[in-house]
Amino acid sequence: MAGFDDPAFYGERWAGVYDEHYAGLDPQLAVEFLAARAGSGRVLELAVGTGRVALPLAGRGIRVEGVDASAAMVERLRAKPGGASIPVTIGDMAEVPADGPFQLVYLVFNTLFALPSQDRQAECFRNVARVLGPGGVFVIE
Repeated sequence: MAGFDDPAFYGERWAGVYDEHYAGLDPQLAVEFLAARAGSGRVLELAVGTGRVALPLAGRGIRVEGVDASAAMVERLRAKPGGASIPVTIGDMAEVPADGPFQLVYLVFNTLFALPSQDRQAECFRNVARVLGPGGVFVIE
């Protein structure tokens, strides 16, 4: 399908309906799992989108940052309570355009498959390794 090689494709097409479409998927278990691994360090969500996971983590006092290819998705995040306080870099998650070190980097809810080739996924893993601090954790769900 045309567009899947463009990192912003998904978000630009889904931003207006994303939250409503996934309203039935409660992120609470993911938030609990990630919070237990965040420690006191910085946390980075790849494909932060509208903040479905980042906002509850930040609400616990965890220093969450994000990367997303879609300005439209991040605009939705910014409109939510607390969303403006989460630093987000607009960019390709495979390139992990953020400066570490991070205690935790995570990619949840099958978002890894937004990188449609094994080469792009491996690029993401290499770049996550670059920004993880000593003892840091990369979580993929």
